[in-house]
Amino acid sequence: MPAVVVLLGALALFALGYRFYSVYLAQRVYRLDPAFVTPAHAYRDGVDYLPTNKHIVFAHHFISVAGAAPIVGPAIAVFWGWGPALLWVVLGTVFASGAHDFGSIVVSVRHKGKGIGVLARDVIGARARILFLLIIFFLVTLVNAVFAVVIAGLFISNPEAVLPVLVTVPLAIGVGQIVYRRRTAALIPSIIALVVVYACIPLGQLVPVTVDPIAAALGVEASVVWIALLFAYTFFASRLPVWTLLQPRDYINQHQMVLALVVIMVGVVVGMDTIAAPAFRGDVPEGSPSIFPLLFITIACGAVSGFHSLVASGTTSKQLDKETDARYVGYLSSLGEGTLAVCSILACTAGIMVFSANEGMAWADIYVDWEAAGTGAGGKFVQGVAGFAANIGLPEATGLVFASVVVVSFAATTLDTAVRLQRYTIQEIATIVADKADKAGGGGALHRSATFLARNITVATLIAVAFPLALSLVPGDFALGTLWQLFGTTNQLTAALALSVIAVWVTKRGRNPVAILVPLVFLAVMTSWALVIQAVRFASSEEGIQRFLLAPLDAVIFGLALWMMAEAGIALRRAYRDRGTGTADRTGPETGRDGNETPEPAAEGAD
Repeated sequence: MPAVVVLLGALALFALGYRFYSVYLAQRVYRLDPAFVTPAHAYRDGVDYLPTNKHIVFAHHFISVAGAAPIVGPAIAVFWGWGPALLWVVLGTVFASGAHDFGSIVVSVRHKGKGIGVLARDVIGARARILFLLIIFFLVTLVNAVFAVVIAGLFISNPEAVLPVLVTVPLAIGVGQIVYRRRTAALIPSIIALVVVYACIPLGQLVPVTVDPIAAALGVEASVVWIALLFAYTFFASRLPVWTLLQPRDYINQHQMVLALVVIMVGVVVGMDTIAAPAFRGDVPEGSPSIFPLLFITIACGAVSGFHSLVASGTTSKQLDKETDARYVGYLSSLGEGTLAVCSILACTAGIMVFSANEGMAWADIYVDWEAAGTGAGGKFVQGVAGFAANIGLPEATGLVFASVVVVSFAATTLDTAVRLQRYTIQEIATIVADKADKAGGGGALHRSATFLARNITVATLIAVAFPLALSLVPGDFALGTLWQLFGTTNQLTAALALSVIAVWVTKRGRNPVAILVPLVFLAVMTSWALVIQAVRFASSEEGIQRFLLAPLDAVIFGLALWMMAEAGIALRRAYRDRGTGTADRTGPETGRDGNETPEPAAEGAD
C-alpha cells in the first residue's frame, strides 16, 4: 500500500469530521452561545484568566496535549499491523477525542473554568471529586515517568540533539519577555527563535552532549543522570509563571509541529514510499499480548486521551475569549494530534525502511517481537522521519537530529504542564483532607499538615516530582514496556471518566447524549478489561516489582474506576429522569449564567 494513499485518506476523513461532526456537536450537543461571558472575561486576573486570541489558545492547547504519546503509542501498536492502528486513530480521533476535548472545554467554561476533578463534584456528586482526583494523580505520575524515560532514551541515542533542545529554553524565555513586556505579537519572535534552534543543529553535531562521564563517576547508567536532570529542570520550570516559559515555548513548538508535519507529508509524497508492514499481522509471535483490548490503551493520545481533559479544564478554558472558540480549539487540536499519530504510523512502517535500506533489514526484523516493539519506540519514529527527510534531500544524520529535537521538545512541554497540573491536584487533595480533618476533630496534626501542603508550592512540587522520578528509575525494561501499558490504561480510564462528566452535563440539559455515551462505554469496557488482564499478569510475575508494586497499584486504580463509574451511572440515571425539568441553559452576555451556575470569583488552578 502506498503511504501517500493512507495519508490522504486519513486527512480527508479528518476534514469531513471537522466540517460536519464538530458542527453537530457544537449546535446540537453542546449548543455553543457566542454571547456567553466566558471565565476569561468574568474572572480576568492577567495570570490564569485572560481572554486570548483563539489561534494562540489553539497553539497552547495543541502543543500541551501533543507530546510524545501520539508518537510512541502508534510506534508500538503497529506491531499488530498498520491497519488496526490506523482505524483506531482515525475513528477514535473523529468520534471520541473530538467530543472529549471539545466537551471538556465547554463544561469547564460553563462552570467558571474549574478543573475536571472539581467538575466531577459539581456535575456527578461530592464523592466523585476525590475519586477523580486520585485517578488523576496516578495518571499524571505515569505521564511524567513515561515522558522522562522517552526523553532520556533519545538524548542517549542522539546526543547531537541535546544542544538544540537546551538552547530552546533561554530562547523561549526571551520570546516571553518580548511578547509580554513589550506587548508585541508572538509570531515573528517565535519564528526567529525556531530558526536559531535549527541553526544550532550543525553545532550539536559537532559538539554532541553526553553525561557519560558523570554517570561513570557516580556508578550509574546515563539514563539515570538524564532523568534526574529532567526532573530537576521541571521542578523549577513548572513554578514559573506560564507567560515566562510555558506559553512562549508553545509558540515555538507550534511552528516545530507544523514544520515536522510538512517534512513528513512532503517526504511521503516525494518518495512515494510503500508501507512495508502488513495491514493485519497474522504471524504475531507466541506470547505476545492480545490486540484486544491492548491496542486501545497502547494508542491513547492520538485517538483519545484523558490527559487532554486536564489541560482543557486546567488552563485552556481560562483563556477562551468566546465560547464558540471551543470548537476550533478543542476539536481541531484533536485532529492535529490524530494527524501526528498517522504520521507516526507511516514513519514506523514506511519511512523507517528508507532509513534502514542500506542495512538490508526487513520490517519484521525491526518488530521481531513485542519487546522489540516497545524498546526505543520514539527512536523508531525518529528514524522514520529521517527517512522521509532524506526523500527531500536532507542528510539522514541531520534528519535524525531534527526529528529528535521535535520529539523531545513536545515531551518536555508536556512534562512542564503535567508537573504543574500535578501540583494543583496535590494541593486540591490536601485541601479536601484539611477540610475533613477540621470538621472531624476541629484541627489536629492531620489538619495542620494538610493545610501546610495545600498552601506550600515548594513541597507540593517536590511531591509532584518525586513519585514519577522514583517510577522512571525502576531498573530493567519496566519503564519501556510495562509502564507504558499502565500509563495508557490509566489515561484511557481518565478519558472515560471525563466523558461521564460530559454525558451527565449534556443529559441534564435535555440533549441527546449518544455522541458521548458511545465512546464512554467503549473506553470503560476496554480499560476495565485491560486492568484485569494487567492485574493478573502482574500478580503472577516472578519480578518483585510487578508483584508487590504494580499489581496492588493496578488493583487500586481498578477499584477507584469501578466506584467512579458507579457514581457516574447513578448521576446519569438521575439526570435522564430529571431532564427537561428546568435545567435547560439560560445564558446571557450580562449574567454569564448557565442555569443555576452563578459566577463567583474562583481561583482553582491559580499558580
